[in-house]
Amino acid sequence: MKQKFRGIGALLLATLIWGSTFVAQSAGMDLIGPFTFQAVRCFLAVLVLVPATLFFERKDLGNFIARWKDPQLWKAGLLCGGALFIAAGLQQVGLVYTDAGKAGFITALYIVIVPLIAIFLGRKPTVLTVISIVIAVAGMYLLCCAGASGIQLGDVLLLLCAFAFAVQITLIDRYVDKVDSLRLNCIQALVTAVLSGLFMPFETVDMGLILQCWLPICYAGIGSMGIAYTLQIVGQRHLDPTPASLLMSLESVFAVVFGALLLNETMTFWEACGCVLVFSAVILSQIPTKRTAC
Repeated sequence: MKQKFRGIGALLLATLIWGSTFVAQSAGMDLIGPFTFQAVRCFLAVLVLVPATLFFERKDLGNFIARWKDPQLWKAGLLCGGALFIAAGLQQVGLVYTDAGKAGFITALYIVIVPLIAIFLGRKPTVLTVISIVIAVAGMYLLCCAGASGIQLGDVLLLLCAFAFAVQITLIDRYVDKVDSLRLNCIQALVTAVLSGLFMPFETVDMGLILQCWLPICYAGIGSMGIAYTLQIVGQRHLDPTPASLLMSLESVFAVVFGALLLNETMTFWEACGCVLVFSAVILSQIPTKRTAC
């Protein structure tokens, strides 16, 4: 029971940080390009995670280097990092075209998509899974299509981002009990930083502008990439996928709250209705039921 509460606490703190990071990402990209922001914040996370690993293993420094040589660790890190790069990159670019609160709710669709991935892994969907998908589609229509806003490029990019995050969550669930949490997050951050850096030449890179948005970068790098993603790995280790996914879905709520409090963002009536439907689908999809084919 103690381990369960530790996992719940870890994921709640992670979702709180992620939700508020939408604001930091949106503010940071007022000055620099999305891939520049992504590369710098992930590189900063690596600079924090390596010393953190050293600190927590200071009583056993003799095996510090040996633990980094684990082939399974690097395989997990490369796979998770590749999925995270695609997800985070799409999210960064998507935030250029939409606001933080709306982005949080669309991103939360990964909780509905995770059961769909399970179908391709040989698991049949439950009735509630199918119902939740229908509700989510209706919510997406209201959120992205109803009213004056229509379908925006950012909405499409963020929906693709949700698919990529679903893959990353599935991969974390596969390797969470096999490798060290800090090292796994460090490697996936390094992979994301390197891949993002490859796209920086296509953007205007100005060191002065990068330094001007040091606060959003530090928050997104140290807070979201360094701390929150480590907490995700720790939380998924102590909880079954269903309650873990439900807790992570609260990221969308925090994104709207912080977007309203810090950026004065507002939603139309139909967009708000869409958010309610999407979040309802997220919760419904995670209710435990007997696994029967639809």
